[in-house]
Amino acid sequence: MKYGICPISIVPLRDEPNDRSEMVNQVLYGEVLKVLESRKKWSRIRLQHDKYEGWIDNKQFQFISEEEYKALDTKTPTLSADLVDFVTTEKKELLSIPMGSSLHGIEVLKHTFEGKSFSGKTAKENLVDTALLYLNSPYLWGGRTPFGIDCSGFTQMVYRLNGHSLLRDASQQATQGEALSFIEESEPGDLVFFDNAEGAIVHVGIIMEDNYIIHAHGRVRIDRIDHTGIFNHEERRHTHKLRVIKRIL
Repeated sequence: MKYGICPISIVPLRDEPNDRSEMVNQVLYGEVLKVLESRKKWSRIRLQHDKYEGWIDNKQFQFISEEEYKALDTKTPTLSADLVDFVTTEKKELLSIPMGSSLHGIEVLKHTFEGKSFSGKTAKENLVDTALLYLNSPYLWGGRTPFGIDCSGFTQMVYRLNGHSLLRDASQQATQGEALSFIEESEPGDLVFFDNAEGAIVHVGIIMEDNYIIHAHGRVRIDRIDHTGIFNHEERRHTHKLRVIKRIL
């Protein structure tokens, strides 16, 4: 088995080993991975932090030893805290990194970092404040950064920046936590899931105070929520049908 680490800012994780294939996720700077299958130009990998799998260009990750992989797996994640920051490479070159990049493997990469970071678990009350850092970020299928993010990437990163783990996709996140019966039982930071006409969970957002929700839909935005679902005041209609509210913390 081979192992790797992402040495650059953002790498697309694709559904198939092809540059034109759908981007299903992103690998951020410093994230560690296991190589499941190797080809000439592509590798199928599994991310260490959430076990998500996909194909990555071989030119966009760096191999590390099994010992380094295991050592990083036991470290408490340290994540960059500013929307954009920089690391300095061994060659004294600057490399930009987005908020939420992993810094606990920086010594393996032989890079240096002098910016602000998050580490350890924080209180549930901090989740909404973190979510607001992404406000107006454009929607991007598979995205996980302030420069493009999807609904479940948004919730995952908000929780991750506060030291809490969520799975990657909305349908996966819906399997976590404790279900609540009514909106009135919810607290800021709880997750709300929405389904389509076929009953499949396709959207997720974070509850705020006073029956508001912050979620990624076109952009990261704040809307009203009621027992029917999300009400978009601009379109004057419900855009998402409520399925379940889950308490993770």
